[in-house]
Amino acid sequence: MSMEVLQNRQQIESSRRELVRCGLSAVPGPVEKKVKELITRSRLARPLIVGDVVKSWDVLKTVRFLQEKIQKSDPVLDIGCYASEVIVSLHKAGFADLTGIDLNAELRRMPHADSIRYVQGDFLETPFEDASFAAVASISVIEHGFDAAKLLCEIARILRPGGYFTASFDYWRKKVDTRETRFFDMDWLIFSEDDVRAMIDVARANGFKPIGDLRFETSQKAISHGGFEYTFGWIALQRSS
Repeated sequence: MSMEVLQNRQQIESSRRELVRCGLSAVPGPVEKKVKELITRSRLARPLIVGDVVKSWDVLKTVRFLQEKIQKSDPVLDIGCYASEVIVSLHKAGFADLTGIDLNAELRRMPHADSIRYVQGDFLETPFEDASFAAVASISVIEHGFDAAKLLCEIARILRPGGYFTASFDYWRKKVDTRETRFFDMDWLIFSEDDVRAMIDVARANGFKPIGDLRFETSQKAISHGGFEYTFGWIALQRSS
């Protein structure tokens, strides 16, 4: 399946249970989370909390997709990786050549820095060589300051022929007007079906093809954020060989 949509909150809950069952969860449990909150309040430190339960569905989809499509020795890049669970989950799954890129200067505090390469930088203008990665993953990142042409041109450059780009993003089938809302000092886009189709057109122009069917149907507005209700979409694209 190339494009799928989170249909309800039950899918989030079942995905989290599966991540925990398989030892892939990086989200702190209740006790660990409480300890981190106490440390924060005591001002002894600012513990980094990785991951967000609400993103369980798309993290699990990404990990399962990459487990199916590539080898665990293949190089994988996570864009917008600060506090991202997926790069940690991939590490737990046994992927051995992982890189994360993010603009956040606190990137060095991410887990497994001895075995995951973290690079501070802009994922729209990366420092990586051409054809560096077998896969590029993105969890709830591309909707902020979205520039389809620039993003897909850069991803195509750094992906190997036949490589994969997976992305989850905020989504509702009908257009939601977010023009007056900004996060991280950037525009915010809740993708509509038309927006996704337009992105796929740009992807094709940059040598990508969708894998399998495209499903755009929405059911439950499982996500509430910034005064809007919507859900998540997830897409997988393959660079032409």
